[in-house]
Amino acid sequence: MEWIAVKDYEQMSQVSAWSFFKRISAACRSGRGFRMGLATGNTMIRLYEVLAGLLNANNVPLDKLVTYNLDEYIGADGKNVPHDHPLSYYSYMWNNLFGRLDPKLGFKPENARFPDPQDPEGYDEDIRKNGGLDLQLLGIGFNGHIAFNEPIPESEISAAEFAALPTRIVDLKEMTIKTNARLTAGNQRQVVPVQAVSMGMVPILEARECWLNACFPEQEIPLSKMKQNPVATPELPASFLLNHKKFTLVYTSDCIKL
Repeated sequence: MEWIAVKDYEQMSQVSAWSFFKRISAACRSGRGFRMGLATGNTMIRLYEVLAGLLNANNVPLDKLVTYNLDEYIGADGKNVPHDHPLSYYSYMWNNLFGRLDPKLGFKPENARFPDPQDPEGYDEDIRKNGGLDLQLLGIGFNGHIAFNEPIPESEISAAEFAALPTRIVDLKEMTIKTNARLTAGNQRQVVPVQAVSMGMVPILEARECWLNACFPEQEIPLSKMKQNPVATPELPASFLLNHKKFTLVYTSDCIKL
């Protein structure tokens, strides 16, 4: 476990992008390929811009890069929101990362994968079939969630049961809806769906490496709880990362004091 304090958002983005670039480049040039779990949100925007630039500038072959997004919102029809929805994570990824990649690198659109609310268990099976995730990039919700694995009281679920949660449909907590409305939907709460399909704790914790970026003052509360009481609890989903064999946290010291 490594906790890295950096100066600000730009340094966090640069440090992360360079680390991911080195891993992706080495694995893809060797012919083995790389399987990476991806996160969305404001935290990752600059990171993805820098990463795409590094991959392009160094002509990294990406035909064997396979990505798995953490989650996607669900519409009223029970399906993933359409790509033209203002909060579509599919569109976020194409706008911020995939669409920036030089087509000559060979990244295949079908290798950009998202969970499907009509077959969530198939997502976990696909990840396992492809050998598991080499690296999972994460953010942390202000309530301590990772992906959309929301906090659950210990009176309702044990730590072991929580760690065994698969990819599934989740009801979003009120804090999550309000936060996402403020940060991504211009405070229009009605734009934020109330459900999402989320990668479960199992594929996240089985990733060979987990990397979490944090840059909001509100994230200091859950991170401080993790530091002060390093015990995995379903009431703080990110706390399960403390037991991961290779977990890196990068946080901006201008906003977060740990």
